[in-house]
Amino acid sequence: MKFTVLGGCGAWPAAGQACSGYVVEEEGFVLYVDPGYATLPRLLERRQAGEVDAVLVTHGHPDHCADLNPLLRARALAGRSVPPLPVHAPPGALDAVLALDNRRMLAGSFVAHELAPGVPRHLGPLRLDPFDLPHHVPNAGLRLSAGGRVIAYTGDTGPSGSLVALAKDADLFVAEATYPERVPDEDAPYLSSALDAGRTAASAGAARLLLTHLWPDTPSEPALEAAATSYDGPLGVASAGVTVDLP
Repeated sequence: MKFTVLGGCGAWPAAGQACSGYVVEEEGFVLYVDPGYATLPRLLERRQAGEVDAVLVTHGHPDHCADLNPLLRARALAGRSVPPLPVHAPPGALDAVLALDNRRMLAGSFVAHELAPGVPRHLGPLRLDPFDLPHHVPNAGLRLSAGGRVIAYTGDTGPSGSLVALAKDADLFVAEATYPERVPDEDAPYLSSALDAGRTAASAGAARLLLTHLWPDTPSEPALEAAATSYDGPLGVASAGVTVDLP
């Protein structure tokens, strides 16, 4: 299983960067996870739009799904025959991004599937186990497994007893860490810190931790230092081009 970061900015893409967006590849199957702002051009540097086999969206905020629109445009309007793209997301998460175009323009370019917490499904060779995690809108934590390897991803989340189960013994844990140590009170139920991510990774026994969704234009060192106070495994920040191979 191969994991590639297209972007990792929270909220908006800083200059020269992109918001949340990742590619998971297994046995030739290409899964695009969270097509946030500015991630599609980075994907197209590696793959054609028609080579994406499925899309996963954790929640409906545009920094996690806005580039679904140009992806579907590229598939519908490029003049190439490609099958409808399966797009998996929590209920209602796709409403705003799909409303950007007349449905007739994108007709036949995708098939939407709703995620249900605790109900696993298979996406090609990958097994997906979705978790209901707290955020301002419905958010699905994603646990992807294949061949005995596991990638766990939080989307955006506040504190939850489900996080340790999501990341349990994961080979790679990709965790939202908008703030280094303390989440402001108004967002504390809905977002996480790097300190939180490190504690979860340690409790879950995750083999590797990748911090993502850092506030734009902030240095990564405070986040890494905060996570390292409780987590002593391999640690990094999700920035464009970072690749993790799980043999």
